[in-house]
Amino acid sequence: MSENTQPVFSIEKLYVKDLSLEVPNSPQVFLEREAPQVNVQLRTEGAPVDEGVFDVTLTITVSAKLPDDKTLFLVEVAQAGVFQIRNIPESELEPVMMIGCPNILFPYAREAVSDAVTRAGFQPVILAPVNFEALYQAQKQQAGALGAEAHPVQ
Repeated sequence: MSENTQPVFSIEKLYVKDLSLEVPNSPQVFLEREAPQVNVQLRTEGAPVDEGVFDVTLTITVSAKLPDDKTLFLVEVAQAGVFQIRNIPESELEPVMMIGCPNILFPYAREAVSDAVTRAGFQPVILAPVNFEALYQAQKQQAGALGAEAHPVQ
Protein backbone atom coordinates (compact mmCIF):
# COMPACT_ATOMS: atom_id res chain seq x y z
CA MET A 1 0.00 0.00 0.00
CA SER A 2 1.49 3.31 -0.97
CA GLU A 3 1.72 6.23 1.43
CA ASN A 4 -1.04 8.29 -0.21
CA THR A 5 -3.73 5.57 0.04
CA GLN A 6 -3.44 5.13 3.82
CA PRO A 7 -6.63 6.16 5.65
CA VAL A 8 -6.29 9.64 7.16
CA PHE A 9 -8.31 11.06 10.04
CA SER A 10 -7.19 14.23 11.75
CA ILE A 11 -8.67 17.19 13.60
CA GLU A 12 -7.94 20.45 11.81
CA LYS A 13 -9.96 22.79 14.08
CA LEU A 14 -12.48 22.58 16.94
CA TYR A 15 -14.74 25.57 17.54
CA VAL A 16 -18.07 26.77 18.92
CA LYS A 17 -20.21 27.62 15.90
CA ASP A 18 -23.19 28.89 17.91
CA LEU A 19 -24.00 29.39 21.58
CA SER A 20 -27.40 30.52 22.82
CA LEU A 21 -28.63 30.98 26.38
CA GLU A 22 -32.04 32.15 27.53
CA VAL A 23 -33.45 32.67 31.03
CA PRO A 24 -36.88 33.96 29.95
CA ASN A 25 -38.56 34.03 33.36
CA SER A 26 -35.82 35.63 35.42
CA PRO A 27 -35.57 36.78 38.14
CA GLN A 28 -38.71 34.97 39.41
CA VAL A 29 -37.37 31.50 38.48
CA PHE A 30 -34.54 31.92 40.97
CA LEU A 31 -37.15 31.87 43.76
CA GLU A 32 -38.62 28.54 42.63
CA ARG A 33 -38.01 25.53 44.86
CA GLU A 34 -39.47 22.80 42.64
CA ALA A 35 -37.11 20.52 40.73
CA PRO A 36 -37.13 21.20 37.01
CA GLN A 37 -37.59 18.63 34.26
CA VAL A 38 -34.43 18.74 32.12
CA ASN A 39 -34.72 17.79 28.46
CA VAL A 40 -31.66 17.12 26.28
CA GLN A 41 -31.70 16.87 22.48
CA LEU A 42 -28.77 16.01 20.22
CA ARG A 43 -28.29 16.53 16.49
CA THR A 44 -25.26 15.84 14.33
CA GLU A 45 -24.68 17.25 10.85
CA GLY A 46 -21.73 16.93 8.52
CA ALA A 47 -20.82 18.51 5.20
CA PRO A 48 -17.80 18.55 2.90
CA VAL A 49 -15.76 21.76 2.96
CA ASP A 50 -13.00 20.79 0.56
CA GLU A 51 -11.48 17.64 -0.93
CA GLY A 52 -11.16 15.25 2.03
CA VAL A 53 -12.09 17.97 4.54
CA PHE A 54 -15.41 17.95 6.40
CA ASP A 55 -17.19 20.22 8.86
CA VAL A 56 -19.15 18.28 11.49
CA THR A 57 -21.45 20.02 13.97
CA LEU A 58 -22.87 18.48 17.14
CA THR A 59 -25.78 20.57 18.42
CA ILE A 60 -26.96 20.02 21.99
CA THR A 61 -30.12 21.70 23.24
CA VAL A 62 -30.85 21.59 26.97
CA SER A 63 -34.04 23.01 28.45
CA ALA A 64 -35.24 23.01 32.05
CA LYS A 65 -38.92 23.48 32.80
CA LEU A 66 -40.92 23.53 35.99
CA PRO A 67 -44.03 21.34 36.39
CA ASP A 68 -46.20 24.36 35.44
CA ASP A 69 -44.32 24.46 32.10
CA LYS A 70 -42.43 27.64 33.05
CA THR A 71 -38.96 27.61 31.47
CA LEU A 72 -36.00 28.03 33.83
CA PHE A 73 -33.39 28.09 31.08
CA LEU A 74 -32.71 27.05 27.52
CA VAL A 75 -29.17 26.59 26.25
CA GLU A 76 -28.08 25.46 22.81
CA VAL A 77 -24.48 24.79 21.82
CA ALA A 78 -23.34 23.99 18.30
CA GLN A 79 -19.86 22.54 18.78
CA ALA A 80 -18.13 22.04 15.45
CA GLY A 81 -14.96 20.60 14.08
CA VAL A 82 -13.11 20.61 10.80
CA PHE A 83 -11.80 17.11 10.14
CA GLN A 84 -9.52 15.75 7.47
CA ILE A 85 -10.93 12.38 6.39
CA ARG A 86 -9.21 10.78 3.39
CA ASN A 87 -8.86 7.37 1.76
CA ILE A 88 -11.83 5.92 3.60
CA PRO A 89 -14.37 3.87 1.62
CA GLU A 90 -17.50 5.85 0.79
CA SER A 91 -19.61 3.38 2.81
CA GLU A 92 -17.59 4.18 5.96
CA LEU A 93 -17.56 7.97 5.58
CA GLU A 94 -21.00 8.60 7.10
CA PRO A 95 -20.33 6.44 10.22
CA VAL A 96 -17.00 8.24 10.76
CA MET A 97 -18.76 11.62 10.53
CA MET A 98 -21.80 10.61 12.63
CA ILE A 99 -20.04 8.47 15.28
CA GLY A 100 -16.30 9.23 15.40
CA CYS A 101 -16.50 13.00 15.06
CA PRO A 102 -19.32 13.53 17.62
CA ASN A 103 -17.35 11.40 20.10
CA ILE A 104 -14.54 13.96 19.80
CA LEU A 105 -16.88 17.00 19.89
CA PHE A 106 -19.08 15.86 22.81
CA PRO A 107 -16.73 16.68 25.73
CA TYR A 108 -16.29 20.23 24.41
CA ALA A 109 -20.04 20.69 23.93
CA ARG A 110 -20.73 19.24 27.39
CA GLU A 111 -18.30 21.74 28.95
CA ALA A 112 -19.89 24.64 27.03
CA VAL A 113 -23.39 23.63 28.22
CA SER A 114 -22.28 23.31 31.84
CA ASP A 115 -20.43 26.64 31.72
CA ALA A 116 -23.39 28.49 30.15
CA VAL A 117 -25.88 27.09 32.69
CA THR A 118 -23.55 28.04 35.57
CA ARG A 119 -23.12 31.56 34.19
CA ALA A 120 -26.92 31.83 34.04
CA GLY A 121 -26.99 31.33 37.81
CA PHE A 122 -28.07 27.67 37.97
CA GLN A 123 -26.39 24.49 39.16
CA PRO A 124 -24.25 23.09 36.33
CA VAL A 125 -25.83 20.49 34.06
CA ILE A 126 -23.42 17.61 33.58
CA LEU A 127 -24.53 15.63 30.55
CA ALA A 128 -24.19 11.85 30.72
CA PRO A 129 -21.96 10.17 28.14
CA VAL A 130 -23.66 9.44 24.82
CA ASN A 131 -23.34 6.30 22.71
CA PHE A 132 -23.24 7.88 19.26
CA GLU A 133 -22.95 4.48 17.59
CA ALA A 134 -26.27 3.37 19.11
CA LEU A 135 -27.89 6.70 18.11
CA TYR A 136 -26.59 6.32 14.55
CA GLN A 137 -27.87 2.73 14.28
CA ALA A 138 -31.28 3.76 15.65
CA GLN A 139 -31.53 6.61 13.13
CA LYS A 140 -30.59 4.26 10.27
CA GLN A 141 -33.26 1.76 11.36
CA GLN A 142 -35.84 4.52 11.71
CA ALA A 143 -34.96 5.93 8.26
CA GLY A 144 -35.21 2.42 6.80
CA ALA A 145 -38.64 1.90 8.35
CA LEU A 146 -39.83 5.29 7.12
CA GLY A 147 -38.46 4.55 3.65
CA ALA A 148 -40.37 1.26 3.53
CA GLU A 149 -43.59 3.06 4.52
CA ALA A 150 -43.07 5.85 2.01
CA HIS A 151 -42.37 3.46 -0.87
CA PRO A 152 -44.65 0.43 -0.52
CA VAL A 153 -43.72 -2.54 -2.62
CA GLN A 154 -46.14 -2.92 -5.53
